[in-house]
Amino acid sequence: MVLLHVKRGDESQFLLQAPGSTELEELTVQVARVYNGRLKVQRVCSEMEELAEHGVFLPPNMQGLTDDQIEDLKLKDEWGEKCVPSAGSVFKKDDIGRRNGQAPNEKMKQVLKKTIEEAKAIISKKHVEANVCVTMEMVKDALDQLRGAVMIVYPMGLPPYDPIRMEFENKEDLSGSQAALSVISESEAQLWWAAKELRRTKKLSDYVGKNEKTKIIVKIQRRGQGAPAREPIISSEEQKQLMLFYHRRQEELKKLEENDDDSCLNSPWADNTALKRHFHGVKDIKWRPR
Repeated sequence: MVLLHVKRGDESQFLLQAPGSTELEELTVQVARVYNGRLKVQRVCSEMEELAEHGVFLPPNMQGLTDDQIEDLKLKDEWGEKCVPSAGSVFKKDDIGRRNGQAPNEKMKQVLKKTIEEAKAIISKKHVEANVCVTMEMVKDALDQLRGAVMIVYPMGLPPYDPIRMEFENKEDLSGSQAALSVISESEAQLWWAAKELRRTKKLSDYVGKNEKTKIIVKIQRRGQGAPAREPIISSEEQKQLMLFYHRRQEELKKLEENDDDSCLNSPWADNTALKRHFHGVKDIKWRPR
């Protein structure tokens, strides 16, 4: 199995295994699915953290309005009255005005937060350092755990316009958001390796050979964006350490230049003829009359 280290730009994403005989059409779709699946898990985790703190999403026509404006316009959050957390709620106002402020109690909040941590661990980038591959099954498992935690805390479900429910139902609308810039559709995905475009019409072995123990670094891009930029020879962390070393070295040289006092050369211990005069018996001779 060929081991693929998938990157987006200079940032590591995950590891994936595939036989050398795999069609690149199939492999590209597989990489795109795992890549987008990880992004979905991250988005759901982010929204669930807000759910745990401030409750369910407000209707679109009530978001960003003050209490007085809602009262003047006679708006009502019907879904908010239905979708209440189990074991009661605690009011915690959302300063942004996106959620209704009816947060779960501390016990239910911990259920959500613990599940979020577990889901993040499943798709963590640390798996690259641990040499652990991420599969679509792992991504689905993370989503199932998150879905289960939401059902435990909100047995009546979430409003249909809540981004968490929309993500679970694959109805999310990311247009105009920052998250949309990261998502790469399966049809637009393109893999690059060693500054070469891995064309979908070929097989993986056409590029890496028939050695099934090969490890390669591939970068995922949108089609039409061109070849990804080459990575720097040294990482940013290594560059910081190098600059720190040179800075310390310059400080040491400055101190040596400042400490160039030669008065110590007149000391008795610095006289290189003292031993000779000692044996000749001419030590401490004074020529002036007393």
